[in-house]
Amino acid sequence: MFELFRTAISSLWANKTRSILTMLGIVIGVGAVIAMVAIGNGAGEEMADVISGMGVNMIMIFPGTPNSGGARMSAGSGARLTLSDIRAIEDECWSIQAVAPQITTGSQIIFENRNWASSVTGTTPGFFSIREYQAERGRLLDDEDERNAAKVAVLGSTLVRELFSGVDPIGKSIRIRNIPFEVVGTLAAKGQSAMGPDQDDTVVIPITTAQRRLTRSSFADSINMAFVQAKDVSMLESAMSEITGLLRQRHRLAPDAENDFSLGNMTDVINSLSQSTRVMTLLLGSVASISLIVGGIGIMNIMLVSVTERTREIGIRMAIGASAFDIRVQFLLEAMLLSLVGGIIGILLGYGASVVVAQLLEWPAPISGGSIALAAGFSCFIGVFFGFYPAWKASSLRPIDALRFE
Repeated sequence: MFELFRTAISSLWANKTRSILTMLGIVIGVGAVIAMVAIGNGAGEEMADVISGMGVNMIMIFPGTPNSGGARMSAGSGARLTLSDIRAIEDECWSIQAVAPQITTGSQIIFENRNWASSVTGTTPGFFSIREYQAERGRLLDDEDERNAAKVAVLGSTLVRELFSGVDPIGKSIRIRNIPFEVVGTLAAKGQSAMGPDQDDTVVIPITTAQRRLTRSSFADSINMAFVQAKDVSMLESAMSEITGLLRQRHRLAPDAENDFSLGNMTDVINSLSQSTRVMTLLLGSVASISLIVGGIGIMNIMLVSVTERTREIGIRMAIGASAFDIRVQFLLEAMLLSLVGGIIGILLGYGASVVVAQLLEWPAPISGGSIALAAGFSCFIGVFFGFYPAWKASSLRPIDALRFE
């Protein structure tokens, strides 16, 4: 066997350029599979980290019934969710730590001769702790602002950059729908959320001010949604159960009636995104695997050419005592060596590509031992599978015909 292995290496080394070109498809295929799987897994981890940073013990409440299963990501239609409902949750649910009702609308924000389209969020002081916003300058909203429906605002960093251009915004007056608001604070930058929107492109005002000054709803007490923070992750399910029971009671729903509100938590969102990421990773890996098949076809093609070129050599070897099994094993070893060496180079290439992409995108790109083993094993399988026919063809030659071949 050692002699066959040495002969296979010698045959490949004698045709270095052809061997390298033959391995190229395997190199690209293995490298692409490893890089795509690593990038897909890294994207999933990054999204999970971002969402977890919003608080895994956070519950979202929306009015209306979700149209389909899974985590609800936008407000429903039909039934109403009111500020009174959220106050009741805060007062009566023992597993709740903080609540933050929210009214969100869009508007042009004007400062002197500049304007910028942004989202306006009317909420309570608890919003900042639940969403983990920190004050960069000035202060955040307080209970007195809410009680007095004060015309004060806290600005996100994107809005500060677009409207003030280096000018200190604290104490300045901005206009929202021609209503003047005093800027009392700015928020530290958070960047884009996992769902896409820029979390820094926002104005936060007291919810009472938003209800009285900005919204035109016929239901003055209505809100778009609410964030609720459970005391602990272990209390998440009991908190959701309490909220469901209380809202059904307040909305006077019959025992067999469907909820006219929907609840979601960050665990639901993480699970939903993880499932989507797994599908995406599988799809990327499958597409990359096609190049492995192409590389295998290239190996078969070159090996068939090699059999034709070395027909006389095969005849001589058979004439001096080599068996059909020896010939078959030699050509199989050559195909496997091409695949194995190509797989090793592809693993290194995929690892390098993953590191580069991770640095450029600033998210992790973990490479698991399983993906490396799978890629290496599959490349060897490609060598055996596509090398078998040329090996069988070589071993089936009759010595006398092979010696006569020109």
